[in-house]
Amino acid sequence: MPLALLALAVGAFGIGTTEFVIMGLLPEVAEDLHVSIPSAGHLVTGYALGVVLGAPLMTALGTKVSRKRMLMLLMGLFIAGNALSALAPTFELMLTGRIVASLAHGAFFGIGSVVAADLVAPERKAAAISMMFTGLTVANVAGVPLGTFLGQSAGWRVTFLAVAGLGVLGLAGVAALVPDMAGPQGVRLRHEMAAFRNVQVLLAMAMTVLGFGGVFAAITYITPMTTDVAGFADSSVTLLLVLFGLGMVGGNLIGGRLADRALMPMLYVSLGALAVVLALFTLTAHHKGAAAVTITLIGALGFATVPPLQKRVLDQAHGAPTLASAVNIGAFNLGNALSAWLGGIVIAAGLGYTAPNWVGAVLAASALALAVVSSALERGGSGASGHGGTLRTSPGAAAPTSVRG
Repeated sequence: MPLALLALAVGAFGIGTTEFVIMGLLPEVAEDLHVSIPSAGHLVTGYALGVVLGAPLMTALGTKVSRKRMLMLLMGLFIAGNALSALAPTFELMLTGRIVASLAHGAFFGIGSVVAADLVAPERKAAAISMMFTGLTVANVAGVPLGTFLGQSAGWRVTFLAVAGLGVLGLAGVAALVPDMAGPQGVRLRHEMAAFRNVQVLLAMAMTVLGFGGVFAAITYITPMTTDVAGFADSSVTLLLVLFGLGMVGGNLIGGRLADRALMPMLYVSLGALAVVLALFTLTAHHKGAAAVTITLIGALGFATVPPLQKRVLDQAHGAPTLASAVNIGAFNLGNALSAWLGGIVIAAGLGYTAPNWVGAVLAASALALAVVSSALERGGSGASGHGGTLRTSPGAAAPTSVRG
């Protein structure tokens, strides 16, 4: 494999670490910046919303410059945002830093996937892309727990400075190892936008928002839930995040393999099981051993939905998948934002630290219901074509019933 893939993996590692490490440091950040834990949860929401907006915006801008230069600019944004977060004297500036860093997230993975695929022979494209995403997976197994431990030991600001340092390594690696590739020519935004008139694309993205949101309703508040309710020591949060990360790795691998064989049945099983496990977490959160097992299962079941959901969007956006793929990355983060916000509301309402688990269970069950609706439409052809169908448009609108590259 080309060394350029290592540079992309380092960037992905840094991005994955900064996205999730805040969840293990919410109490420390809240205390230092004099805000409540539910208010500190807005740091998760703000980052997620930044990805939602930044994924399509930065991807569109990326068509105007070379891919290597765009990747370098994105890593520059990432470094600046994390440095601002580390040095921020107020909560508002900390939130600003999180949003700046988030703008790099979706576009980096979108453009980086194209670059990774172009670096190798056609029969090795999937392996190259997966190698880049290995950085994100490893971040959840190693980067997030280590960042949490570092933040609890030396202060949360040191964690964000360290993440900014990872960004510098990623930037240097891209500059030195990634070849200078021209951006795609002749990309038509109107052509790409046609995919969003496909009802199956919209349903798949809604499943992404709700299904992934179910995971983060619980995980956003994992620290107060496991320390105040289950009775774990603060230092144990690091180990619990490792378990969550290991669950992610296993679920992602299994979900990807099974999605190629039976995509919709895989979604039924993973979303249904996720809803049940999240509901049970309201009970198991009171017992250390049961809580640890449940957290692992949430990671496994939650990330088992990622490959089939992403593949569903790509399949249904046939002929114009570029923007749809980037927007679906944003949809995952919109789910993060929605669930963090809803979780903060139920905690602030006095329902306790386990209440977000009920929110997650409802979100996951809603995603399962949409999956059933999507399959029914596809089988019956009611409002959908054999490729997923399109939404009706006005008489003067272009008909997107056949979107081809």
